[in-house]
This record gives sequence, C-alpha cells and structure tokens, in this order.
Amino acid sequence: MDDPANNKPPTLWQVLHSVLAAAFGVQSAKNRSRDFTHGKPAQFLILGLLFTLCFALTLFGIVKLVLYLAGV
Repeated sequence: MDDPANNKPPTLWQVLHSVLAAAFGVQSAKNRSRDFTHGKPAQFLILGLLFTLCFALTLFGIVKLVLYLAGV
C-alpha cells in the first residue's frame, strides 16, 4: 500500500480494505496509521454499516436456506 507519511487521503479501495481488515481484526499498524491521520470518519462509518448490513443479510439467508432444506 501507500506510505502512511503520504498526505493523500485513502482511496475507496483502501478504505474498503481497512473496513474488512477491521472486521476480522487483522489491520496492520501502517494502514491504521494512514486511516487515523488522513482518513475521513464518514467514509469508514458508511462502509462499515454497509458491510455489517451485507454480513447480517448473508447470515440470515444462510439460516433461511438451511431451515428450508431441513424441512422446518
């Protein structure tokens, strides 16, 4: 990725990568430093909420499918 000392804000893909890494708890110190120094909180909040919604809907769909296949 880019050098955290760079003054450019993170791109959309870098923000998405950071959100996914945070969800799994594997964020690197370099990326975390970049996010806290140059990132906009609104970007992380919106992508975090969208990720959480997609994750919850995926789990809901899997449970519904398993229950349907089990005949319940």
